[in-house]
Amino acid sequence: MAGMDEPMVVDGGSGGSCEWEGRWNHIKKFLERSGPFTHPDFEPNTESLQFLLETCKILVIGAGGLGCELLKDLALSGFRHIDVVDMDTIDVSNLNRQFLFRPKDVGRPKAEVAADFINNRIPGCHVVPHFKKIQDLDETFYRQFHIIVCGLDSIVARRWINGMLLSLLVYEDGVVDQGSIIPLIDGGTEGFKGNARVIFPGMSACIDCTLELYPPQINFPMCTIASMPRLPEHCIEYVRILQWPKETPFGDGVALDGDDPEHIQWVYQRSLERAAEFNITGVTYRLTQGVVKRIIPAVASTNAVIAAACTTEVFKIATSAYLPLSNYMVFNDVDGLYTYTFEAERKETCSACSQVPLDLYFSPSSKLQEVMDYLTECASLQMKSPAITATVEGKNKTLYLQSVASIEQRTRPNLSKTLKELGLTDGQELAVADVTSPQTMLFRLCFTS
Repeated sequence: MAGMDEPMVVDGGSGGSCEWEGRWNHIKKFLERSGPFTHPDFEPNTESLQFLLETCKILVIGAGGLGCELLKDLALSGFRHIDVVDMDTIDVSNLNRQFLFRPKDVGRPKAEVAADFINNRIPGCHVVPHFKKIQDLDETFYRQFHIIVCGLDSIVARRWINGMLLSLLVYEDGVVDQGSIIPLIDGGTEGFKGNARVIFPGMSACIDCTLELYPPQINFPMCTIASMPRLPEHCIEYVRILQWPKETPFGDGVALDGDDPEHIQWVYQRSLERAAEFNITGVTYRLTQGVVKRIIPAVASTNAVIAAACTTEVFKIATSAYLPLSNYMVFNDVDGLYTYTFEAERKETCSACSQVPLDLYFSPSSKLQEVMDYLTECASLQMKSPAITATVEGKNKTLYLQSVASIEQRTRPNLSKTLKELGLTDGQELAVADVTSPQTMLFRLCFTS
């Protein structure tokens, strides 16, 4: 680490952390002098560095390939108060690119190991780990941070944190209070491709405004999987979709867990057997895990580039020294090196960040199942398991809820009923809850002739 050979002195500031002469010279060059790329309103000062070192609180979501790079970059850039949230434990396959982990760490929580590594390696840095789902933390937790950075591999999780930050906004006469905005820096990688984006909730395009940019999940036709497999992925999908629920290897009702080595091993062995039947090669343990967990192979260099871009944006926003990215950068080094920046536009009819209920156009004779299909299949909504409630004859009525078995069984007959039969009227408001957001979304039912 730069400067480690210089004499060290004990700093009487935060936590008695160790400092040495010239430690932050590289940061001071950006903050204590002007330049051709600085923000038009920026005045060189010493307070910005002190804010980074002593006050600014950053939350990193995800401690995987991208998260490890983010934690390292942020800590070396002067950010000392960092929290990290991750629900996963370390697997052997992580070690080739998630460089904060060692073989002895396999099986331990990623967040805890990553925090320990950074705290031990970088003097004065204090990383607090949270080994849990982001959904397990409430708005009081998220409200304490100045900036949130995502290194996630899940679109659902991205949408959830996007919804959480939108729910924290305070509006006065329809105008968002600037003090309630927590900037979100989102990074994503897929093999040799990646992107970094800057989101100011309530002001710029949010995650849900640009759902169409996310590639659809690849699903193989069932007829191919069952009758004419040609690829190793077909064999794995056959075991995952058909054999697992039929044979219930770990007991009735036990769902396939992509993070359980015993589950993956079982799927791997059965996939090998099916591949042998059709003379298909290429089934490996790692491919099996990738298909089950819907993982696109990661590349360390892509993670490093995107994490560096995200950290740069955090630094620019935290110090106000430079104009932030506006607002979406794509990176591709499949053939050569290519980057492109564009401004994703905020969508007036976004289900997450618009301030008015969205219109749903259906005939009174349409069935509730058709509404459910629209909510899950529409490219701009992409809900996973929507729960619909409405006020009917003055009473709050659950029309359909999938996540609770007893309620799902009771409300399932509603799916085959028409909207008119359910007592819904033109202009009726429908409240829809889904795992993609902590907020309940409002829709207005508009009957068509």
